[in-house]
Amino acid sequence: MLALLDPPRPDAKETIAQARALGLSVKMVTGDDVAIGSEISRQLGLGTHLLVADQVFPKDTDNNHIPIDAARAVEAADGFGRVFPENKYQIVKALQERNHIVAMTGDGVNDAPALKQAECGIAVSGATDAARSAAALILTAPGLSTIVNAIEEARAIFERITSYVYYRIAMTICIMFVVVLSYLVFGVRPLTAIMIVVLALLDDIPIMTIAYDNVKIAKKPVRWDMHRIIIFSSLMGLMALAQSFGLVLISMYWMNNAELMHVFALDLSHLQTMLFLQLAAGGHLLLFVVRNRNSVFKPPFPSLPLLLAVIGTQIVAVFICAFGIFVPAISWELIGVVWVYVLVWMVIIDIVKLIYFSVVDKREKQSENLTKAIA
Repeated sequence: MLALLDPPRPDAKETIAQARALGLSVKMVTGDDVAIGSEISRQLGLGTHLLVADQVFPKDTDNNHIPIDAARAVEAADGFGRVFPENKYQIVKALQERNHIVAMTGDGVNDAPALKQAECGIAVSGATDAARSAAALILTAPGLSTIVNAIEEARAIFERITSYVYYRIAMTICIMFVVVLSYLVFGVRPLTAIMIVVLALLDDIPIMTIAYDNVKIAKKPVRWDMHRIIIFSSLMGLMALAQSFGLVLISMYWMNNAELMHVFALDLSHLQTMLFLQLAAGGHLLLFVVRNRNSVFKPPFPSLPLLLAVIGTQIVAVFICAFGIFVPAISWELIGVVWVYVLVWMVIIDIVKLIYFSVVDKREKQSENLTKAIA
């Protein structure tokens, strides 16, 4: 008798555990017998519910239309043994038909169709040219731990892009409607053309540093949810609009009240500069609010590049308003009033955000419990 041993890599079990902690379902696909695959799967902590591939996919299986029973069996299995090259493609296709996003690793020519079909095909170190050509990612070093790093980095990028989208939509709603409402209600132009241009320039630097922001890595796979993006962005945009138009209302009331005008004289040019400063300061504080689901006063806190970019642009905005560069000058007292105003609103908007996500999480939990009960 000749004993043969082909153990998994030393880092394989830890890598698989890290991937599962990130919400991934890892399945073994091997051409070896089910008994061998089950033992290796047990050693890696994957489970021992392995299926024989040709029993799940008969020879007459249409690769483009996987039967629902076969797809459900693939979804529930821990892995597959006695796998032929065409079965790998069928496994990927079955999981996709069950609405899963699939990543697959492989190194041989027979892996190429499945690597191409998967949303993310990963050619491991030493893979053939065919596998490399079909894959989306090519690992140049042995081991699979790089995959976990890629997942974490991808989710961090996703969070940063999401926070940018929230901020950009909200501020677009705010600026567009505050100008329209001010003109329709009071017949005044709250911002000049040069103010809008300067606001855009002041926004550019903090927006670029979002790429370096600290974010919380999601524990489950993430997908674009346009319904939530539109609703939350619109909610934040309405809150920002309430903040900006509230300043316009207060200023217009002040200007039409003789007693208040005796305390401090205010005119339209002052209003324009105050609104300019409020949009510059309140906009960047809004970015701090929407950048994560937690309170703005809890971690993860903004990265140093983002924080310095916001501080730098706010210093520039304050000096622009104080010395009348491109805009009518206002006093330091009015600058202080605007900053107190936007800080108070930052807390209000943060509370609204926390209430929104609390309601959303509660509904999602109820939906998950209902789905489990039906299943």
